[in-house]
Amino acid sequence: MKIQMTMLCLALCAGSASAKEINNKSSVAEQVGYSFGYLMGRSNADAMKDMDVDAFIDGLKAASQGKDSALTDEEMTRVLTQYKKQAEAKQLIELKQAAEANAKIGAAFLADNAKKDGVKVNKSGLQYLVLKEGKGKSPKANSTVKVDYEGRLLDGTVFDSSIARNQPASFQLSQVIQGWTEGLQLMKEGAKYRFFIPANLAYGQIGSGDAIAPNSTLIFDIELLEVASK
Repeated sequence: MKIQMTMLCLALCAGSASAKEINNKSSVAEQVGYSFGYLMGRSNADAMKDMDVDAFIDGLKAASQGKDSALTDEEMTRVLTQYKKQAEAKQLIELKQAAEANAKIGAAFLADNAKKDGVKVNKSGLQYLVLKEGKGKSPKANSTVKVDYEGRLLDGTVFDSSIARNQPASFQLSQVIQGWTEGLQLMKEGAKYRFFIPANLAYGQIGSGDAIAPNSTLIFDIELLEVASK
């Protein structure tokens, strides 16, 4: 990794001095330097969008050539700490705005969806549509079940699917989101339901990773394959 970073520093510094147009006819060193730089920029695009890239290259060049820094270590630490705090504050504001917008979108969707034929609504706000009834056992809140499922956002984006993986999932109902714990207890083995899960019964204001934004209403198609015997 140290060798790769050294190559990156040298390539960026050389690139900033020559500013050559790079193509597949350029030297290997130039292509390597461009590739490192491009991939680094692409993977850090969000972090670098408010950064002065020319100043970044100047700092990189000075350090790689063993020159003294224009800023003391204390000054660099202070400004980077301040920048991090500002970036985190900005991110929190953006998350809050996204959460508020998603809450409104979800509420409007659920209000309209509740009026559709076949859709049933629990006191908790959980909505479901019976796609196929089952004839086997129904699970309890602490039961272990085996299911096939597909999860979608309101725009239709599939964020998780055991069906696509061709690998049913097994888990204890007490270990999943509240909408699943509640919803699967309505089912019998062999049944297939479509659940419309409000954010407060799913991942709430936190969301889950990059796939599920804060306050997202989720749609799951779930087939209950088996309720494990105690």
